[in-house]
Amino acid sequence: MAVVEAERLARTFGRTVAVDGIDLSVDAGEVFGLVGPNGTGKSTTIKMLATLLPPTSGAARVAGLDVKLFGAMVRREIGYVPQMLSADGALTGYENALIYAKLYDVPEPSRRAREMLRWMGLEGAAERLVREYSGGMIRRLEIGQALLHNPKVLFLDEPTVGLDPSARRAVWDRILELRGRGGVTIFMTTHMMEEADRLCDRIAVMRDGRIAAVGSPRDLKASLGAEGATLDDVFIRYAGTSVDSEGDIRETARARRVARRVG
Repeated sequence: MAVVEAERLARTFGRTVAVDGIDLSVDAGEVFGLVGPNGTGKSTTIKMLATLLPPTSGAARVAGLDVKLFGAMVRREIGYVPQMLSADGALTGYENALIYAKLYDVPEPSRRAREMLRWMGLEGAAERLVREYSGGMIRRLEIGQALLHNPKVLFLDEPTVGLDPSARRAVWDRILELRGRGGVTIFMTTHMMEEADRLCDRIAVMRDGRIAAVGSPRDLKASLGAEGATLDDVFIRYAGTSVDSEGDIRETARARRVARRVG
């Protein structure tokens, strides 16, 4: 059963078309990845689904609720972690979590905040100011906070951007654990092919504000018809991009030539 749906969803900024009439359907319990070059509409899409930006046209439903008509109700059903680190550095990890729990009327907020910090591996840092945390610790805190009220959908916008490999894998471990537990649908954007391959059940590739391809990592690789194809090859084919050594997707003339040749 679909828990996130979009039909002809579009968003413009003046004359600029950021998202150009996309259709999406994400099943309950799925980890769904939205990937593509920078500026192709990934963050705009996730912000519309999370009710942070109103669509210019089209429709979207999250947990069965129209995002335009029932925005406040949608926000009670979702957790959202933005791309930029957002926890309050002047408060402790525990204080951040407790405020979040109280904002969402979580029963026994102090106990739940402590349980979350323990699960996210932050129990020993609970009384430290967040400004003393590493980027990976802050990200784990933010993901934990977003789960305190047991949302049906967790939206993650570039959850490991700027993290070192060790911190990145710690975040991956938590996402994989959530995936194994079930009960929450995860909708994430990422610019890292290894991350998409490791975490996502299905992936949608965006290009120029549109969906160029959708499928499981295995099916997308198989669609190229080339033995040993990787997700890097998938993006060269469907998004006209190359992937550098740091995992960033970059559009290049070479990539466009490869895309035409493979296609």
